Formats: sequence, C-alpha cells, structure tokens
Amino acid sequence: MSVPDTQAAQPLRLLHPLAAVMLIVGIVVGAGIFKTPSLVAGISGDAGWALVLWTAGALISIAGALCYAELCTAYPSAGGDYHFLQRAFGRNLAFMYAWAKATVINTGSIALLAFVFGDYMSSLLRLGEYSSAWWALIVVVGLTAVNLLGLDASSRLQTWLTGLEVLGLAAVVVAGLTVDAAPSAAVEWFVKAPAPAQWGLCLVFVLLTFGGWNESAYVSAEVRGGPRTMAWVIVASMAVLTLIYLLVNLALLLGLGLQGLSQSKTAASDLMALAFGPWAHKALGLFVAIAALTSINATMIVGARTNFALGRSWGSLRLLGHWQVDSGNPKAGYWMQGLISVALVVLGTQEADGFSAMVEFTAPVFWGFLFLVSMAVFWLRYTDGQTERPFKVPLYPVLPLVFAGACAWLTYSSITYAISQKAILVSFWLIVSGLVALLALNWRERALKAA
Repeated sequence: MSVPDTQAAQPLRLLHPLAAVMLIVGIVVGAGIFKTPSLVAGISGDAGWALVLWTAGALISIAGALCYAELCTAYPSAGGDYHFLQRAFGRNLAFMYAWAKATVINTGSIALLAFVFGDYMSSLLRLGEYSSAWWALIVVVGLTAVNLLGLDASSRLQTWLTGLEVLGLAAVVVAGLTVDAAPSAAVEWFVKAPAPAQWGLCLVFVLLTFGGWNESAYVSAEVRGGPRTMAWVIVASMAVLTLIYLLVNLALLLGLGLQGLSQSKTAASDLMALAFGPWAHKALGLFVAIAALTSINATMIVGARTNFALGRSWGSLRLLGHWQVDSGNPKAGYWMQGLISVALVVLGTQEADGFSAMVEFTAPVFWGFLFLVSMAVFWLRYTDGQTERPFKVPLYPVLPLVFAGACAWLTYSSITYAISQKAILVSFWLIVSGLVALLALNWRERALKAA
C-alpha cells in the first residue's frame, strides 16, 4: 500500500552514498571541462602555472565544500542552501534565493543544457526547423518523467550517466598520456608567471567549472548513514573532481602543447582524433551530450527540493511542500520545475541571445547568495552553538574565510562583467520580481492568519 502524500511526510534516507557521490560529480562535471582548459591555458600563458591555477581553484572549492559539510551535518534538510539561509537570516532572505533558483538559475541551466544536447542530436537527426528546441523539450519532459518515478529511478540513471561521462574523460586522459605529440607540442613548465589580473580571470573560469558542488546540500537528509556519511560523501566527491580535472588538463597539455591547447576550440575532440583517429573525434561529441544529460538530471533532482522547501516555509505555497514517501520525491516540485524549464526552452527559440544573457548574468545573484551561505557558518556557530555538529570545518575560521573571500570576489567580478556587457539589468529585474513575489506572499500569509 502506498503511503499517502501528506504535508507531514518527510524525506527518508534512501540514497546510497555512492549514488550521492555520482550525483555531485554529475552536477559539477558538465560541458565546461571540455571548454575551459583552452581558455585557462591561453590566458595564463604557461603550462605549469595553468595547472597551479586549476589546483588553486580546487583548494578554494574544497574549502567551500568543507563549510557545506558542517552545515549539512548540523542541519540536514532537503532545502539545502535555502534551509541554511532561513535558519541564519530568516525566511524572507531565503525566499529571494529560492526565487532566483526556481525561476532562472536551476531551470535556466536545465534549459540551456537541453539545448546543448539538442544541438548534438540535431547533427545526427533533425526534427524540423526548430530541431534543437524539439530535442531540448524531449529531454526536459523525459528526464522529468524519470524523476517523477522516484529517487531510486533517478539516482540509478544518474549513476549510469555519470559513469559514462567519467569514461569519456578517462579516454581523453589516456589519449593525452599515450599520443605521440608533435615537436611543436613540447611543453615548457613554469617559464613565465601570469600577471595578477590574469590569475583572477583564470580563477573565474576554473571556479565556474568546479561550480555545482554546493548542490550536495539538497540531499543531506536523504543519504544513508546519516550526517557523518554525508560529510565523507562531500569530501570524496571533491577528491574525485579534483583528480579528474587535473588529469584532463595534464593530458591536454601533454597531447596538444600549450599553444595547441590555447588555440583549440574543441581541445578534447582534437586530442582524441590525434590519438585514435577521426572516429574518436565524433565519439567524444556523444560524451559531451551525455555530460549535458548528466548535469540536467542532477540539477532536476536538487532543484525540485528547493521548491519543496519553499512549500514547507510558506502556507500559501503548501502544495509544493508535499513529499511523496513511497517514491521518495517532491512531485509538485518536479512539476513546477519542469513547466518553467519548458517555458524557458520555448522562450529560447524566440530570443536566443536574450535568453542566454538572462541565465548567464544571474551569476551576481548566485555568488552573492553563496557568500551569505559562507557567512551562515560563522553566524550559526555564534547564535546556535549548542547544536551538535558531527563534522566541523577544520582550521576554523581560516577555511571559511577563504571561501567567503572567494565568493565575495566572484560576486564583485560577475557584477563588473555584467555591467561591462550592459546586462546587469537582468539581475536587477530578477531581484525586483522576487521582492514583488515576497511582498505578495507576506500579504497572503497575514490574510490567512487573520481569517
């Protein structure tokens, strides 16, 4: 007999730790790793320092992940970042973050990754004039349906997709370590250090490529083994990601050389073709499509849980707060997320440039809220020190300060970049729309209490 879907139902610890690691790795390892190594190599101008920059990005990300490990183990919740911000700074501020994630950040990422998948599939089989859009709609609807089946189905799919994705990256590593590179591809290490401004720009791309590990917070209440296991899941995920990224960059540098890597727009595909022939160039395109699918599915899993947390906090949104215990998922959250994602795909067919800018320039909002999450580590230790913390950030307060500093710097960098592109209004209107929605919700809540 199925368990009724009620407001009182809570998430259960049904997620295997390995599946959680695969989920986090799948979120982070997207199409970015196939593009950013060329940019970092070109900007840094030195092979050795390029690897140092990737290592620095990994260390900053690990510092952030350790902060999240403390928050996840002390306050496990399907609400993730939303729950931490609510506990530290109140539900009004938390709502603004959830609004941005629900309307553009998560759903926009799903839509754009669906277009990446659609572009690849259209090269194999066109579906009319709007082929990429049709493929994008198919994958959004299809993966939403899989997730509606339950956590078991979606986590199994995620494990297989992530395995295939890592297999593709492993092939790139093997190619770089075994290919007979041309004399022009000879690599010189630590010849010239990049300028401070180049360090900053490289780290922007590196940290964007590492981005997504924070989504681990959304499954903190569902991992088998409890808080201590969740801490190891986060640490293991970051170790796997760091190893993958450093090996891929090393392979690309050894196989193509610094100049070849910096000048290539499809570096991984070029290396595969050089090592194994033209067929491998095409085969890697399939792995890029799989990477898009992996990130879409993982983003759907965590994004729906933001919507669930909203429903738990606001009586006016209580329909979103229902948890389907027998399937282990927030079905209403998936429906809302799927409908917004489909709408954004349709919008993307009409105004592709505006749509891309709308999503890309929400970065100031994202990094700004992530900075507030880093501040929550300090604030909750001060105001709620009696709560048991199965895992504490080592070297406190140094590592949280490193993470907070990186978030503050990326907030500033993304704001200045958005201003230079005359696109800061996108972030502004996103905040304004959230404030309007917040005022309406508060008015509705007062009306419900008065009734």
